[in-house]
Amino acid sequence: MAKKSLSNLSADELYELAREREQQEAEEAKEAVRAQLEALRDQRRETVARHRKELAAIDAEIRSLGGRTTRGRRRRAAGGSVTDHVLEIVSGSKKISTKQIKAELETRGVVANNLAQTLAYLKRQGKVTSPARSIYSPA
Repeated sequence: MAKKSLSNLSADELYELAREREQQEAEEAKEAVRAQLEALRDQRRETVARHRKELAAIDAEIRSLGGRTTRGRRRRAAGGSVTDHVLEIVSGSKKISTKQIKAELETRGVVANNLAQTLAYLKRQGKVTSPARSIYSPA
């Protein structure tokens, strides 16, 4: 088909030509956004890498002065999770109260501010039962 001038095109042909041009412009805009996103992601990666290096240098200086750094610190108690300790305590007795469980955890050096939630979790898991209020026994 030979090219026609714009004045010789029908309304349908003009409409189709305009639609094709819109699609081309939309694709170009999407490609521009993709390129911009990729550039920003690269910039973010570089910034994070630089930030980590700076933090590592500061942490090294703190350690060289005998201080502690908060990086990489674990919140869990040594020797397992609170849930494991509670399960071990409950399974070691026939019936035990929450006060006794808390006292035993304190003697082990485990802080359990969320003891009620831990016991509720173990109860839902079917590992402990509660024959009375604040009394637990192994399932």
